[in-house]
Amino acid sequence: MTFAEWRQLLRSRKMLVPMLAILFIPVLYAGMFLWAFWDPYAQLDSLPVAVVNMDEGAELEGEQLALGNELVDKLLESKDFDFQKVSKEQAEKGLKNQDYYIAIEIPDNFSAHATSLLDENPEKLTILYKPNEGYNFLSAQIGETAMEKIRAEVNKNVTATYAEQLFDSITKMGDGFGDAAEGAGKLYDGTNELANGADDLKGYLETLASSTVTLKEGTDSLAKGADKAAKGANDLNKGIGTLASGAAELHQGAQKATAGATDLQTGIANYTAAVNQLKSSYAQIGQKEVEFGSAVGTLHEKSGALQGAASKLTDGAQNVNAGISNLSEQLAPILATLPEEQQSGLKAALSQLQQGSAEVAGGMKELSSGTAALHEGAAQLNGAAGQLRDGHAQALAGLNKLSESSPQLTGGAKALADGNTALSTGLAQLSKGANDAKAGAGSLASGLNELSSGSGTLNEGTGTLASKSKELADGSSKLTDGVHELKDGTQTLQDKLAEANETAGKVHANDSTYDMAAAPVDVDKEGINHVPNYGTGFAPYFLSLGLFVGALLVSIVFPLVEPAIRPTGAFRWMASKVSVLAVVGLIQALVAVAVIKWGLGLETENFGLFVLTAIITSYTFIAIVQMLVSIFSDAGRFIAILVLILQLTTSAGTFPLELIPEPLQVFNTLLPMTYSVQAFKAAISTGDIAHLWASNGVLLGFIVVCLLITFGYFALVFHKRYSKETTVEA
Repeated sequence: MTFAEWRQLLRSRKMLVPMLAILFIPVLYAGMFLWAFWDPYAQLDSLPVAVVNMDEGAELEGEQLALGNELVDKLLESKDFDFQKVSKEQAEKGLKNQDYYIAIEIPDNFSAHATSLLDENPEKLTILYKPNEGYNFLSAQIGETAMEKIRAEVNKNVTATYAEQLFDSITKMGDGFGDAAEGAGKLYDGTNELANGADDLKGYLETLASSTVTLKEGTDSLAKGADKAAKGANDLNKGIGTLASGAAELHQGAQKATAGATDLQTGIANYTAAVNQLKSSYAQIGQKEVEFGSAVGTLHEKSGALQGAASKLTDGAQNVNAGISNLSEQLAPILATLPEEQQSGLKAALSQLQQGSAEVAGGMKELSSGTAALHEGAAQLNGAAGQLRDGHAQALAGLNKLSESSPQLTGGAKALADGNTALSTGLAQLSKGANDAKAGAGSLASGLNELSSGSGTLNEGTGTLASKSKELADGSSKLTDGVHELKDGTQTLQDKLAEANETAGKVHANDSTYDMAAAPVDVDKEGINHVPNYGTGFAPYFLSLGLFVGALLVSIVFPLVEPAIRPTGAFRWMASKVSVLAVVGLIQALVAVAVIKWGLGLETENFGLFVLTAIITSYTFIAIVQMLVSIFSDAGRFIAILVLILQLTTSAGTFPLELIPEPLQVFNTLLPMTYSVQAFKAAISTGDIAHLWASNGVLLGFIVVCLLITFGYFALVFHKRYSKETTVEA
């Protein structure tokens, strides 16, 4: 059956010609795609890009800076793109008419912003990038990469310019350090003299501080003594004032005493005459006192008898009153038997009688009391009369003595009058002297008060002086320490400035130095499993795609089920079909590998395994398509197309698996193109043989499974279609 299948293929032009064409389908798919995208960045010099320079330039350190012109010149010399210098209007028109993919605009303040680094608010340099993304999105993405390179180049140029200025400033600064070192030497000499002066000043101020302490103690004593003296002067002033006042009053009293002494002298004379007259009168009074004493004795006797009679009358009146009361009580029952008119009349009479007797009894009682008092008074008067006689006798004796002493009293009064006159004269002189002393004491007190106030102020001042002089001494000590530190610091400053001058003198900048400062870091790419171009990177993906499309087209021109002759068995029937498909798949793989390897110049890590992987991949896709189309016919081709679409999106042949949507990532390990792409990458770029065999093992598994399923289908069809005919013929 295999021979019959090949004979039918080779004799039928309708089948042979399409089959021959299909042999080149994989290389057309893979080869054309890879050829088109083999190295697109090598053609960037054909991509038109508009460059608009509006930079007005700026001045930096006296030199004209035109970064815009420099950038444009470098872009025009560059082969990265087809840079074309145009006006802003031409660029906008070209973008609109799709004459340019990208426009680069350099603003008028480009250089001015480059000079603003040391300003308070530095401005960044800005380049306006205008991609026509609607014209071609990938060109815009490529343009962004190019703009990063341009930005890095501009940064390098600007930094190099600043570095040149910086190193020039360092050179000038080195000269300045030399001058500063000389100045620091002079400063050191000056601080040395200053330190000596500070030491002397410290000694003087310490002496001043100790002297002010002694002065403070003296002013304290002065202030205390002045206070006491002022207080004593004030007391003296008050005492003298009191003395002057008392002397004046005493003088006035002495004058009054003198007048009184004169009056006393006159009064004594009158007194002496009166005493003599009183003496004669007392003799007459003595006679009358005798008569008065006799009468008082008689009165005392009679008042005693009168008191006894009054006492008896009082007792009788009380008895009468008691008898009337008893009579009234005894008559009460009798009166009760009488008519009311008689009762009231008798009761009124008895009441008046009783009241009158009571009044008589009370009056008699008072009379008795009065006679008793009269008797007692008479007794007292009798005693007083005796005392009066005794007193009169004593007074008469005194008058006799007084009469005898009157001449002496008259002489004393005269002497007293003369003494008072002399005292008055002396007190007048004392009052005048006291007034003069008061005035002097007032002046003394005022002066001492001023002295006390001044000494207090002096004491406070000397206290402040002592405190401040101590602080000044302490400050001078700190000043001395600071001056010595300044001296040491100026010495260190001089040494360091000299070192800085020497170090700055060693700086010799050139263009290489400026470039180093502008771009201190170079990036060295050390790729692992180097891929030289896009074509090499996309080859596993596009080659897998071409082989799957070739397998799919084989199912269209070659009958995968209908036998060339009547089959004699399911295995022979399937084997005849597989033999043709195996040869077609082998040729497709070899043609594709040959064209890509030698036509496009693909470099591989292991060419033999690359060829083997292509053959296994071709057989895998043919086995899958044969299974689907044999079982489902045209629906199987549709399913195969869906499988192809899923494989194109999930095999990670372009973007990494992690960058595609998560729902699609599930299909990655379930479809064969994932493993064909990995096997091709190992054979072309990585050289990972273990990974290559693992991936090819999975592909061989797909082949075995699909062939078994296909054989089962052929066996089923053979059983249904040809088994009865075989039985009948037998």
